[in-house]
Amino acid sequence: MDSTHDFVERIHDKQRKDRQNRKRQGRNDPSNKLPGKNKK
Repeated sequence: MDSTHDFVERIHDKQRKDRQNRKRQGRNDPSNKLPGKNKK
């Protein structure tokens, strides 16, 4: 039972990270990108 629970936890963690990455990348639309670090 633990291995199944661990598997589900890993899947949820990966999905959460994927959502965050999609937000940052803007899905190939530059106007949707969140501002990143800018060199000054």
